[in-house]
Amino acid sequence: MISRRQFLQATAAASLIVPATGAGHLGRAAAQQRLSQSDITRFDSLGKLTIIHVTDIHAQLVPLYFREPSVNLGVGDVRGQPPHLTDKEFRAWFKIAAGSADAYALTSDDFVALARNYGRMGGMDRIATLIKSIRAERGDDNVLLLDGGDTWQGSWTSLKTDGQDMVDVQTALKVDAMASHWEFTLGEKRLKEIIEKAPFAFLAQNVRSLEWQEPVFDARKLYERGGARVAVIGQALPRTAVANPRWMFPDWEFGIREDDLQKQVEEARTGGADVVVLLSHNGFDVDRKLAGRVKGIDVILTAHTHDAMPGALKVGDTLLIASGSHGKFVSRLDLDIRDKKVAGYRYKLMPVFSDAIAPDPDMAALVKKIRDPFAADLSRELGRTESLLYRRGNFNGTFDDLICASMLSERDAEISLSPGFRWGGTLVPGDAITFEAVANATAMTYPACYRTEMTGGQIKAVLEDVADNIFHPDPYFQGGGDMVRVGGMGYSIDVSKPVNQRISSMTELKTGKQIDADRKYVVAGWASVNQGTEGPPIWEVVEKYLARVKTVKLEPNTSVAVSGT
Repeated sequence: MISRRQFLQATAAASLIVPATGAGHLGRAAAQQRLSQSDITRFDSLGKLTIIHVTDIHAQLVPLYFREPSVNLGVGDVRGQPPHLTDKEFRAWFKIAAGSADAYALTSDDFVALARNYGRMGGMDRIATLIKSIRAERGDDNVLLLDGGDTWQGSWTSLKTDGQDMVDVQTALKVDAMASHWEFTLGEKRLKEIIEKAPFAFLAQNVRSLEWQEPVFDARKLYERGGARVAVIGQALPRTAVANPRWMFPDWEFGIREDDLQKQVEEARTGGADVVVLLSHNGFDVDRKLAGRVKGIDVILTAHTHDAMPGALKVGDTLLIASGSHGKFVSRLDLDIRDKKVAGYRYKLMPVFSDAIAPDPDMAALVKKIRDPFAADLSRELGRTESLLYRRGNFNGTFDDLICASMLSERDAEISLSPGFRWGGTLVPGDAITFEAVANATAMTYPACYRTEMTGGQIKAVLEDVADNIFHPDPYFQGGGDMVRVGGMGYSIDVSKPVNQRISSMTELKTGKQIDADRKYVVAGWASVNQGTEGPPIWEVVEKYLARVKTVKLEPNTSVAVSGT
């Protein structure tokens, strides 16, 4: 069990507690008057070395709404432990005031009202401002900027430029090194092309060639910062070849490679490193377990599971930092290095409130240059929403429901399956559903929307397989995604059960009948990892559906019954 004391609470003391007043909360102008850039950047510095961490930006160049999950279940030893707390429980653990700016940034509580008060978050021009502010305070030679990956995928501009838009942004930010996951879906050739030209390091100690078991990428790099020698070791998502199409990188294999990582740490130490940092895309629970097993790592900068933690978790002598996603946060970690080891640390998760932070003019100009060729497409209105459209959470979100409804309708299917992706922004009631909003939830290199037949037994097997990927009690067997989203059917899931025993009561919603294990159903889905999958790109399917319905109004999805929590 992890106690509250094992988290740094200095973060909470330095955070932006801006509580709402009265039933209607603060007005937008009043809320923004109580937020300032100086509040966000305020930090009681420590030592000489500062590490800045951003991750899981998913190619979001401009500010957006992004609702944190209302369901984030932990199993086994991490049940009821951060980050597997949401809303009231999350606020209680971290002592966050209801209706505050922190509550808006970190939970789904009262999201619509608080979104109207506090506005959008993120934007690369705002992130650039925060990073430049830290560098101006600490000095360039004392700051290390690290990117946790999932940076080159997730928007229309990144898809159309093969990730070049985000590479240019990273270059402008002066990123020192990055980890990776979705980057591999650009394909082996394109990935190598970018890495050869990029001015920052692409680190992945756990990727090997299939034939010779040789390292494919640099495992680590040593930096001189703040008077210390800092070894940064990279870790790609261990299950990339399972979660994404292997045919895009057929000659590479992944894995956690714990023993190899231990060797990297020891070699870094014998090579003179004062500090060892793991720049990881393992996911929070995997890194929590790994921190207790691999010795000598001072800091793990975790990613992949999109957790935003306003405090550092300490596992033994290792600090675990989680910096959220979609550009909503920038992490700052100050380290006091004495006698070749970490003597003290101070951490802050800085929320990127776009209305409170002055855009950096150079980055703003770069973002405009990137987006201008695609402006007509990005701004095209496809429909409007009367509901909150969001994706993040263990089970169906309303944006997922929109995608599932589109496939049922436009592909003439009885059941639809949509992957449990975490990326994509949120729309509040009254918003236009633009092509950009749809692309932010669908833009990828294998978008074909297939139509096929599957038996009820095969559908159950899919659900069981994904459920084990998420709710296996051993984090090393988890993939870190969310449950496949379903349209046209409901089911029950007991997350405490073992593999192949979690899913029951599968029901066809249209008829109310139980799903027949032997009967064939017409199923539509997208993002198949199989090569040669045919069908229109999913964004075209959603656009066609919206052209017909015009206005979207979705009630909260109650078709999945969850137990065992």
